Amino acid sequence: MATTTATTTVLYCHDPLNERRADAHFAAEARQLRAVGGASLLIDHDALLAGDAERAVARVPEGAGALWYRGWMIPAGPYAALDAALRLRGGELVVTPEAYRRAHELPGWYETFAGLTPVSGWLPAGPGAVPDPEGLAALAAGLPPGAAVVKDYVKSRKHEWDEACYVPDLADPAALRRVVARFVALQGEFLTGGVVLRAFEHFVTPEGAAAEVRVWWRDGVPRLVTAHPDSPVTEVPHPFDPTLDPVLDPALEPVRAAVEALGCPFVTTDLALRADGVWRVVEVGDGQVSDLHRGADQAVFATLLTADQAPLRTPAPSGTTPA
Repeated sequence: MATTTATTTVLYCHDPLNERRADAHFAAEARQLRAVGGASLLIDHDALLAGDAERAVARVPEGAGALWYRGWMIPAGPYAALDAALRLRGGELVVTPEAYRRAHELPGWYETFAGLTPVSGWLPAGPGAVPDPEGLAALAAGLPPGAAVVKDYVKSRKHEWDEACYVPDLADPAALRRVVARFVALQGEFLTGGVVLRAFEHFVTPEGAAAEVRVWWRDGVPRLVTAHPDSPVTEVPHPFDPTLDPVLDPALEPVRAAVEALGCPFVTTDLALRADGVWRVVEVGDGQVSDLHRGADQAVFATLLTADQAPLRTPAPSGTTPA
């Protein structure tokens, strides 16, 4: 669905302490959106996750029309409830619930990106449920021998690397179950979809640049490149050089083809450089719930949300954010 700078409307989560303003994490982005001609509305993220979608959209006016969302992560079920509640008020999310789930959860995008991303397998599981040893063994058998990473359909526990993320050897069933069990325990009620195993690949950090690069795609076109939000530096490495045309760069062409095949309107891909010099897709996400690096240019990001066409840009070197 096409949007313009005059009509683009974005839903933001309201501040928990003041329902009349955007959450502080997204306030600067919302200001920039309005500065380039867009409009912002507020929803109650807490109410949505509590199962009250009607209350969540109480501040959205009737007849709001096509709406984007930018805010904290929403599970696929509540996202569908949000869309349904908006439709009762004459609004609708530009990214349909089906497209959101496809980009947001690994089983939705994995097949499309096979060959570009580490080999993976998964088992459906609810919060607190650790797959049995037989199920984990069968899952591990589908991966190459060696190390693996544990996550759910959306998130890992990479900051608890040794205890809840990294399995040194899939041939060690006790270690595999221990890491999976700890991961499930730490995720608690936030475990999404089930348990995923991904083959471990050795990545390297380009000198003086971010270890992971986030590419933002609108309608299959790369519009913005930033460092991953966890990166301590803002600079992005070659081949993501602002003097190059990344649409034509061989490093992005296979990824672009996969994003087009996925068929979702607003997607992020996180890329990391493998030790053999190959750029790999380490994560795919829906752009509505993908975080923006603190050093990224908020004004450029706002044009990504509001413009039908915009050139690929890298963050401003200063990393400053207009007030």
